[in-house]
Parts: sequence; C-alpha cells; structure tokens
Amino acid sequence: MSASLPPGFIRGVLQLCVVTRDYRRAVDDFLRLGIGPWRVYTFGPDSVTDMTYRGKPSAHVMKAALATTGAMEWEIIQPLQGPTIYDDFLDRHGGGVQHIAVDCAGATWTEKVARFEAAGFRVVQSGNWLGRMPYAYFEAEAAPGTIFEIWEEQPGFVMPEPEEWWPARSGPGT
Repeated sequence: MSASLPPGFIRGVLQLCVVTRDYRRAVDDFLRLGIGPWRVYTFGPDSVTDMTYRGKPSAHVMKAALATTGAMEWEIIQPLQGPTIYDDFLDRHGGGVQHIAVDCAGATWTEKVARFEAAGFRVVQSGNWLGRMPYAYFEAEAAPGTIFEIWEEQPGFVMPEPEEWWPARSGPGT
C-alpha cells in the first residue's frame, strides 16, 4: 500500500477551477448561474516568480478570472502562452474542471509540500504570485483524476485591484 495524506489533513475545498480556451465565454456562462462578479488578472513573468512546469523553469502566461460565492472561490483559467498543465488538460479533455485548491489544516508551506510529496503526489506546476503567495499543483497516477492545488498567503497579503471586472463595474464607489 502506498503512502497517503493523513486523515483530516485536507480540511476543505477553497477553490474549484475550470480551464477553457475562452475565459470570457466561461465567465458569461457562470454569470447565467448567478456566480459573479469576476475579477480578471493576467499571471505571467511580470507578476509570478519561480514559475515551473513539470520540473523545469517555465515563463507561461494565463488569464485568471476569480469570483466568490459564500466561502467558495471559483476560478476560470485560459492559458495564453505555455506550456502549462492547463494546455495539457485542454488537449486531453477540451475544457472543464481541472483542479481543486484545498485547505491543509493550518500546515505550513513546507509541511504541505512535504506531505503531498510523501503521499506520492508530484509538483507539476508552481510559482509565487507577487512574491507573496507561493502556489503548487500536484498530481499522482493513483489520484482520483484531478490535480490538487495548495497556496499560502503571506501575512498582510491583500488581493490587488484586478485588471478588469466582469461584468464591468459602474457607478459610485466602483
């Protein structure tokens, strides 16, 4: 029997991510479900350091749209320049739910990474957004068919103002 994550280590789901070739279309679809508004960012070498893809340095670029309902964050990613795990997923599946971000019971960044690796998961993509939020994606052949993401917000981290809101905000206080 292979190693596994300890019971209770994954405390909950923080985020569900859909990968698509057209983030605006996906955002419109989610808006019809009442999920939004969406904050849109570009992740790439200008905002992310230490970017890797399958163990090698990678200067990939993607659009990411984020919305929150209750305690759940939704993410839509459109890869723009790769290679990335998002492109891999789109090539195999044509789009859909690609990864789940999980809350790891208050573990430190080092503990999270070590426990996933000890359980047979390997880092397939990683980076550090704005130098304040390291993130990593893990997959394993024995996993239940998805990729798991972890991140760690550094103390005092505040989400930056997005490049755009979808739908666009207008009026006082926007």
